[in-house]
Amino acid sequence: MRIKILFLLSFTLIFSACNGQQTKKTEAGNTKERTFQMVSVPSVITEPEERAAYLVKHYWDKFDFTDTALIHLPEITEQATSNYIDMMKYVPAKVASSSIKEMMNKASVDSAMFVYFSGLYEKYLYDPNSPMRDESLYIYVLEAVLEAPVLDEVSKIRPAHLLELALKNRVGEPATDFTYTLADGKKGTLYHTKADYLLLFFYNPDCHACKEITDQLTASPLVTEWIRNNKLKILAVYPDEDLEAWKNHISYMPASWINSYDSAVSLKNDEIYDLKAIPTLYLLDKDKKVVLKDVTFNQVENYLKQ
Repeated sequence: MRIKILFLLSFTLIFSACNGQQTKKTEAGNTKERTFQMVSVPSVITEPEERAAYLVKHYWDKFDFTDTALIHLPEITEQATSNYIDMMKYVPAKVASSSIKEMMNKASVDSAMFVYFSGLYEKYLYDPNSPMRDESLYIYVLEAVLEAPVLDEVSKIRPAHLLELALKNRVGEPATDFTYTLADGKKGTLYHTKADYLLLFFYNPDCHACKEITDQLTASPLVTEWIRNNKLKILAVYPDEDLEAWKNHISYMPASWINSYDSAVSLKNDEIYDLKAIPTLYLLDKDKKVVLKDVTFNQVENYLKQ
């Protein structure tokens, strides 16, 4: 495992170093060259984990947060941010949290720079379509944003709301209970749906990506086996209001699933779950604790393989 970490870390460093060689000029007549400069890890630090921690802690030491021209050079700043986020997988959560908050504190020297980096983090860590999406890291960002004196209270309303949603139904915590309704009008609750594992599938009948997830789950021999052996149940929930559209879609859903809708529309209106995008998958254990939150089909299948 240590060799793997060292290899991956070395690759990251090489990639970052290549990025550090990029230079850009500013407006016409200004010959100042700009580049992202990587810090050097002291040679006395030899352990891969400690080297990764040092890099993450000192990653932004040579970055000039007062130079707002860098905002318009994404090939420098955005690439550096992407590399920085990628390094986070090699360090403990405590290191990642303190590094992000310290970095955002440095960025607060200029409001434009602070807003720019806040937007980059949202793009990479929060956007449903980002392959680097990471709710835990984004929580650290949001906490830093809410603590920043550079923003007024109005500017903090949305980040505060996003943080409130992100802190709901976190991995390892009990999922929030809710009531669902079946096609025959019968009702059930999350906590009365007994299963070793319960896959929550929030979907929309007219959603193409939802159809893809449905097809992937149906075609998976592993998922089929788990359902057949009563180790897994799938609770599909339609959280919106168009009941006619849901009824017209019933025949498409597998008979082995629990196909339901939220008659009170509380999932949507009360934001019981963070459904920033549809489809959304949660995997719960027998005690209804969240095992996987807002993940892809591949992540669910990989977990079951283990």
